[in-house]
Amino acid sequence: MLDTNKLLNETKAHMVKAIEHLELELTKIRAGRANPAMLDSVHVDYYGTNTPLSQVSNVSTPDAKTIVIQPWEKSMVGPIEKAILVANLGFTPMNDGLVVRINVPALTEERRKELVKKTKAEAEHCRVAVRNIRRDANEHIKKESKSVPEDVVKILKIKFRK
Repeated sequence: MLDTNKLLNETKAHMVKAIEHLELELTKIRAGRANPAMLDSVHVDYYGTNTPLSQVSNVSTPDAKTIVIQPWEKSMVGPIEKAILVANLGFTPMNDGLVVRINVPALTEERRKELVKKTKAEAEHCRVAVRNIRRDANEHIKKESKSVPEDVVKILKIKFRK
């Protein structure tokens, strides 16, 4: 027998995860303003362990064009600088011995167009994921439709469109 509430809840949960993933990807897109989330993908070699930058330093934005990374240990300044360069984010870190500063360059017209394309692509990936989740749920309903009344099947299909 088909558990309609369980199927509905699981489907909604998967759809919410797809949208949360989109939100996460959109925060990574650099839109001209300095944001600590821009460095979330950077991992530093911390005594042989690949560690996220946020776990070995304090990342802050004192103004709209600057990101300041203050490591917990002075010896980590070099590895942090190297990790940012290796991450190929388009930033050039500056090391003063105590902190690493990154000046976020202003956006050019070409870069803005590139960001629009990337944003549209991420949105389309999310739409496709939600459609696939809905399709899988509808297929599951079709398989189990012999044991479920027809009106319940129609109601579920309507709910999956929302």
